[in-house]
Amino acid sequence: MQDVQISRKKPFFSLNRELKDYLGRFGRQMSLPLIYRDLLNTHERLPLLDESGEDTLWQIMLYSSSEMDYLHRSLTHIYALLKMNGDLSFVDNLYIERIDFCTFGNSKPFRIKIVNQFNDNYDYFYIKTADASRVYGLELEDLLSPNRLNFIVDLVSQTLVEEHVMGIPGDMFFENYLELPNINKVRLCKEFIKFNERCFVRLLGDMRSYNYVVDITPDFDNEQYRVRPIDFDQQCYEGKMKTYLPQYFKENYPIVRFVLETVGREAMYQYQLEERVLMKKRYISSHSQVRELLDCITNDDVTSRAKMQQLIQELNQHHMTEKFSGCVRMGEVLELQMSILLNDL
Repeated sequence: MQDVQISRKKPFFSLNRELKDYLGRFGRQMSLPLIYRDLLNTHERLPLLDESGEDTLWQIMLYSSSEMDYLHRSLTHIYALLKMNGDLSFVDNLYIERIDFCTFGNSKPFRIKIVNQFNDNYDYFYIKTADASRVYGLELEDLLSPNRLNFIVDLVSQTLVEEHVMGIPGDMFFENYLELPNINKVRLCKEFIKFNERCFVRLLGDMRSYNYVVDITPDFDNEQYRVRPIDFDQQCYEGKMKTYLPQYFKENYPIVRFVLETVGREAMYQYQLEERVLMKKRYISSHSQVRELLDCITNDDVTSRAKMQQLIQELNQHHMTEKFSGCVRMGEVLELQMSILLNDL
C-alpha cells in the first residue's frame, strides 16, 4: 500500500467577510475577555512529560501571579461562554490548573485545564488563532457527522475557542487496545470504514492516527466505538485525492490491516452506503445552513490553484466523469463531491 504524503506546512487563511457573517448568524461569534496573543506573555516554559517521563511536545506555560489572576478570571469566563452560554453563576467553583502550549502543527494551540474545586472533576478547552480552513472543517463536522462540536470565535481578534473532544488518540489506541482479547472487532472495523467514508465525502484531509481519537462507549452487551477527528486544518486544502481517505496513511496501517483481516468487501460496501445515507439525512435536516456554508467556501480561497486542479483531475478519474472540470473554486469541488456521493443514492 502506497503511503500518502501531504504538504508540510499549510498557509494560514484569514476569515473572510462571508464567513464572519455566517458565524454571527448561527451563534458562533462572541466577544472574548481574552485573545490568543494574551497567552503568549509568559516568563517561563517547562516541557510537559507523560507518565513514562517522555516529552509530549507540549509546554507548561508559567505566568506571574498578577498575570495569572487576570488569566484565571478571563479563562473561566470564556469557559462559561463556551459551555454555559455566558452564565457566570458557577465560575467561582472553577479554577485553572494548567495552561499548555503546543509548538508543532499549524494552529499552535493553548490547552486549558479547568477544574471544579468541589469535586476535582476537570475538563479541557483550546484557544487558537482562527484559521478559515479549520473553521470550515469544524462546522462541517458539526453539521454532517454524528458528532456535535462546540466552538466560538471572536471575530475582532480572530481567536478560536474549541471544546475538548474526548477519546483515545488513534496511535495510542493501536498500540494499547487493538489487540485486546475483548475488543469487538466487527464494530471497530465498521466505525473506521464509516469514518473513512465521512472524511472522503466532505474532503477532510490528513487524518493520520494522531489527528483523531477513538471514543469507547460501554453497551449493554459489549462496546461501541466512535472515531472523531480533532484536527481540521486540512479541510479542502490538499490536491491529492488519497489525502482525504485515511486508509492510505501509513500511520493508519494497523487498523487497515485489522479491517482487511476482519471484514469482507461486501460488508465494507454496506457500511459505506449506511454512512452516506446517514450523511444525506443530516444534510437534508440542515440543508439551508449547509447551503450557506458551501456558499462561503465557494467565495473563499482555501487552497492553491495547482492543488485544486490536481484534485479536480483525480476526482474526475475516480468518479468516471468530467463534471469537476467546470469547477473554478474549491467550494464548488466540495459541493459536487457531496452531490455525487449523497444525492445519487
